[in-house]
Amino acid sequence: MNMETSKKLFDRARVLLPGGVSSPVRAIKPYPFYTKFAKGSKIYDVDGNEHIDYCMAYGPLILGHAHPATKMAIVNQLDDGWLYGTPVEREIILAKRITEYYPSIDMVRFVNTGTEATMGAIRAARGFTGKNKIIKIEGGFHGAHDAVLVKAGSGAATTGVPDSLGIPADFTKHTLQVPFNDIDAMADVMDVYDDIAAVIMEPVMGNVGPILPEKGYLQEVRTLTKKNDIVLIFDEVITGFRLSMGGAQEHYGVMPDMTTLGKVVGGGLPIGVIGGKKDIMEHISPAGEIYQAGTFNGNPLSLTVGLVTMDILEQNNVHREINRTGDLLRAQLKEVIADLHLDYSVAGIGSMFKVFFGAEVRNYQDALRCDKIGYLGFFHRMLKSGIFLPPSQFETNFISYAHTPDDIQKTIEAYRKNLK
Repeated sequence: MNMETSKKLFDRARVLLPGGVSSPVRAIKPYPFYTKFAKGSKIYDVDGNEHIDYCMAYGPLILGHAHPATKMAIVNQLDDGWLYGTPVEREIILAKRITEYYPSIDMVRFVNTGTEATMGAIRAARGFTGKNKIIKIEGGFHGAHDAVLVKAGSGAATTGVPDSLGIPADFTKHTLQVPFNDIDAMADVMDVYDDIAAVIMEPVMGNVGPILPEKGYLQEVRTLTKKNDIVLIFDEVITGFRLSMGGAQEHYGVMPDMTTLGKVVGGGLPIGVIGGKKDIMEHISPAGEIYQAGTFNGNPLSLTVGLVTMDILEQNNVHREINRTGDLLRAQLKEVIADLHLDYSVAGIGSMFKVFFGAEVRNYQDALRCDKIGYLGFFHRMLKSGIFLPPSQFETNFISYAHTPDDIQKTIEAYRKNLK
């Protein structure tokens, strides 16, 4: 596969961008491919190579690349302008739609990224409760802000250790971690500390796999947080409008106190959503004294594309189709692994899937034991076969509405060939 143009671009980028990229996951060794354009289920690089895309911009593109209806919505909005710094009617309409899909949400604040959403939700929970500490799940990713960049394995009953230079230890000393699918560990931490404002967690861990909650686990977390007067925040930036219109909380039947959304909500444009019960949300400025603001909050372009995306998801029964495709793909991948006698496991739900280069994974520590080096070699073999997967063992693969039966068949064949 020719990638000479991409290599030359990366050589230029390394002089101007830290690591040559604008986000760490894009730093594919020895160099990434550079995209020229994308359409449907395919992404095309500057050297003319075609790839079936299962990265899908890490989740937002549930309809595929450059969907005609979303493109037209953007074009029409551009005629009217793309940034006002004033309220627009669409933020009311989209907020209403979200509250209808998510009974746990009474009010929302529109922001611009999942990072902003989780940062704002944690601040709101602290301001509402008057408490300082939070519990997060070990290995869970809630954006790149200081309170949640905590080293994995720093210990459930000890204060968090920063996972990045530039974060004072004082910023993470209020962050506690517990393993996923371990309700006893969470209960033990709550017994030790009485200053816990919130538990923030992905109901399905997306940036480590995916890893699914075991039966009853989320319900137990909900019971435990209520018992201890702790705000439960579901980070559904990945799963919101992805597993179903009502996200993971609809699928598993568990209602948190607060929810963060992003990715699919914007249909591929930048967006984040802080949602929650009215008694919490009314404390956010200007209604209350918990400050949150942003020049690009409620951006008319993102709101417009979000509404169009929701219409298409509803009208075309998109979730039924892509979840069915996900079930088929995972079943066939399990057959491939069994035929090849590999000690690997297939994980996923709905339109999310992953092959772990290791046995069944139920938490972050299990994921760490997978063969990361082996996966990276596999990633490059798949790329040469025309299949673009996330370049890390710790990322989820996404199916879109644009993926065809032919795409799926070619993908299975590529897995079989490159797993040998």
